Amino acid sequence: MLYISITLYFKPLKIFIMNEKQRNILNWVLAGFVAFIFISSGGMKLSGSAEALEMAKGFGIDAGSFTMIAVVEILSALIFLYPRTGVVGTLLLAAYMGGAIATHLEHGQSIMAPAIIEAIVWVVAAVRFPELTERLMGRR
Repeated sequence: MLYISITLYFKPLKIFIMNEKQRNILNWVLAGFVAFIFISSGGMKLSGSAEALEMAKGFGIDAGSFTMIAVVEILSALIFLYPRTGVVGTLLLAAYMGGAIATHLEHGQSIMAPAIIEAIVWVVAAVRFPELTERLMGRR
């Protein structure tokens, strides 16, 4: 393990630099967290519970469309989890959450929850896929 010591206002501050194994574990934990959010949400929609269908009615979505949305949500999360397709999964989840934000705006509801989830998706993607960050920032 490597430590870097930085002096900030005459107080030493140690910054922990992760080795490859620790970074890999962090990547999988963060990716699992994001996947859990979307798979559990999609599972709730697929279950067809009264609460889920009531929520869909509030947005003007019928049961068939709600099931299709759930399938897209779960598939996008699985694509995000698989390392070779993770960048595509990131874009799918970001687009999905963009649609959720637009739907919330259209119906006069708070966009805080979908915006936070989308921010989490982008932060996790930046940690997991440094090449994505480089391309988006124009460093190549």
